Amino acid sequence: MPSVKPSTVLGRQLGDELRRFREAAGVSMADAAEALDCTKAKISRIENGHVPVRGPDLSALVQAYGVEDPEARERLATLTRRANRRRRDGWWHQYSEVLSDSYRDQIEMEAICSSIRTFQVQLIPGLLQTPEYVRAMSVASRTWETPEEIEQVVQVRLARQERLIGDDPLEFWAVIAEGALRQRVGGPDLMRTQLNSLLTMAERSNITVQVLPFSCGAHSCMFGPYLLLSFPQLSALDLVLTETVTGNTWIEREPGVRRYQALFDDARTTALPATESLELIRRIAEEHRS
Repeated sequence: MPSVKPSTVLGRQLGDELRRFREAAGVSMADAAEALDCTKAKISRIENGHVPVRGPDLSALVQAYGVEDPEARERLATLTRRANRRRRDGWWHQYSEVLSDSYRDQIEMEAICSSIRTFQVQLIPGLLQTPEYVRAMSVASRTWETPEEIEQVVQVRLARQERLIGDDPLEFWAVIAEGALRQRVGGPDLMRTQLNSLLTMAERSNITVQVLPFSCGAHSCMFGPYLLLSFPQLSALDLVLTETVTGNTWIEREPGVRRYQALFDDARTTALPATESLELIRRIAEEHRS
């Protein structure tokens, strides 16, 4: 399934225009963020074309930047409408019935980020899950009720995984707690297949998999899963996505993001090196036998 990146040419053009108006007005990112009652990270993503600009936000920015020219205002408004229309063409919108707003936001960010670092406590990372594993997890979650909905969830997961292949693949680094490898989701045969698939994916040059073994004892990351998303533009700030039962939460303020960057550094240095991690995965896969 071909993906449509939300960072469209129109979105980038709009972001560039807004950046030029901001800089010409001598308005800092911090001042622009105050005008929108948001974070500097959001202003950065707007200017990089990563997030849609809604009408009220555009009006607030135009006022903050002192844009008085009617033609300039209309040009920005037109760009905004066209860019937002293009975003609505993303492949994920055909699955709107099974996607929460936070999950849709995650997919949009995955489509445009350059790398993801993740720590997972109980599950195989979503981008490395097999269809059978996804199906078993979807049934167990009781979030989706019908077979049709569950199959749509599986198709969404498979479409997301296309970011790991192709001409410009995503750099993906996963640290997985040993418990996630031993949890028999769907039974032993399914888990053995899942772990063998994990080994195959880890052979790709853009994918790194490490295991945090039980033997390491208590560690700084044992309290929950998260993802760190990075973007190709030098001015773009990292984002953190924390995952909970009641919904995902975005962290974009720099102190919080830096905390999670430090947590991931702790996780990767505490975990087994990649070669030893893959050997442990092979052994556990053999243990998953009926």
